[in-house]
Amino acid sequence: MSEPVLSVEGLRTHFFTRDGITRAVDGLSFVIGAGETLGIVGESGCGKSVTALSILRLLPPVLGRTVGGTVRFGGRNLLELDEAAMRGIRGNRIAMVFQEPMTSLNPVLTVGDQIAEAVLIHQGKSRAEAWARAAEMLTLVQIPDAARRVHDYPHQLSGGMRQRVMIAIALSCHPQLLIADEPTTALDVTIQAQILRLMLELKERMGAAILMITHNLGVVAETCQRVIVMYAGRKVEEAPVLDLFDRPLHPYTRGLMASIPRRGTGAARRRRLAEIPGIVPNLRDPMPGCAFAPRCAFATDRCGTEAPPLDDHGGGHVAACWHTGRVLAA
Repeated sequence: MSEPVLSVEGLRTHFFTRDGITRAVDGLSFVIGAGETLGIVGESGCGKSVTALSILRLLPPVLGRTVGGTVRFGGRNLLELDEAAMRGIRGNRIAMVFQEPMTSLNPVLTVGDQIAEAVLIHQGKSRAEAWARAAEMLTLVQIPDAARRVHDYPHQLSGGMRQRVMIAIALSCHPQLLIADEPTTALDVTIQAQILRLMLELKERMGAAILMITHNLGVVAETCQRVIVMYAGRKVEEAPVLDLFDRPLHPYTRGLMASIPRRGTGAARRRRLAEIPGIVPNLRDPMPGCAFAPRCAFATDRCGTEAPPLDDHGGGHVAACWHTGRVLAA
């Protein structure tokens, strides 16, 4: 892999509530190389978005706090920087495309103002130059008639166009790392494909790395070189994308893949989707063993008492499971 753009080591983020401490991210480690797209996949509540907010230090004040680990970017640990230094990185060297553009964009400002704002703050351009960059970015993300559209408000745009505006804002300062948090969730499949293709084209043009956060394995297959599977705040598997789809080694990964609808005829078409039994564990409760053990068909007594390490199975494929041999055989 190329020189890492971002290196996360042992990240632990907790939320402190009246009911106790929620361990939203529990010891997560990964690296992203220059020009690489790394996917983080898992069901809702597994810690994907909290990981992104922890990197950018955008956790809700008082409640959320990163209590351990390091996040190294450009030779510095972001968790040790003061707020002024972080403001120079957010939206500039690291940018984020948020999950729902209608709630992320300011409804009382034009899209041109919102793109130009990042350029004015981080690039030191004049207002005229910033507005010219705004129109340029709208053209780059393939919004027609960009010179007119910069004066539109978010409610005047479709969902797909709003998502393109979010990408334009994120890329306006040519960041080294783009974090995309469920960038296609609220879009129909045709627009999803257009947005994903656009992001990959812009990545190639600008040389940025992408951290793609999603619950959609189809998005991972189309866009990523490597993928991390998270469950209950922990990394349970990591592999190159093709290797993960060819031989998933963790029961949870197998469960996610088995729940994907597939086209077929006859009996195959009528077959019920596979489901993962049980419920996600309460992240406030201690988990001495494997967090997935209560829902796992391969679990033994050892799984409930000893947390499995992330074992290397060759080719950059690691999995945290005591029974990878049985899983692979099945």
